[in-house]
Amino acid sequence: MCCKVMLRETSGSAKTCSLIRFKDGAEEPRDSHPPILCLFLFQNKVVTVDGMRVKLQIWDTAGQERFRSVTHAYYRDAQALLLLYDITSKSSFDSIRAWLTEIHEYAQRDVVIMLLGNKADMSSERVIRSEDGETLAREYGVPFLETSAKTGMNVELAFLAIAKELKYRAGQQANEPSFQIRDYVESQKKRSSCCSFM
Repeated sequence: MCCKVMLRETSGSAKTCSLIRFKDGAEEPRDSHPPILCLFLFQNKVVTVDGMRVKLQIWDTAGQERFRSVTHAYYRDAQALLLLYDITSKSSFDSIRAWLTEIHEYAQRDVVIMLLGNKADMSSERVIRSEDGETLAREYGVPFLETSAKTGMNVELAFLAIAKELKYRAGQQANEPSFQIRDYVESQKKRSSCCSFM
């Protein structure tokens, strides 16, 4: 099974670092992928979900807002969109509503959307509360996670949740219990926080 996943962010939310960390486990993007020099970064990552291999084709817009019309074309084919904002930047958070409007205009109706507040490791510089991200996600009916490209916090969980949802949709049987991505993300967040106290 192969799925196209698109990452969307404002400049500076370290999305490219999230992509590289998920694919390779590296902390910093490699010099061969400088985001300012390219329109899109493209990476493949294969994950196993309930015994099935799911290939994620991850397209990273590299923060190139000047190529917005090209980005619109990529929305059409995307099966999932990860929207990242920087928790240390109000303007980054404020741009999310405009992106959601674009997504509803250009993307497939059943596209899987996840909201990610990145740079969670920079809590001393935080200007966007976690509650604000959760409220916005609830308003649009999408799952929400805070992530850190630097530490790797929740990066793999975000991609795995997307893969699980896409796998479920592709093979949905009438008698199969439904998979709810928001419930899955919430249960994993609770599991992660309870395990961190042990």
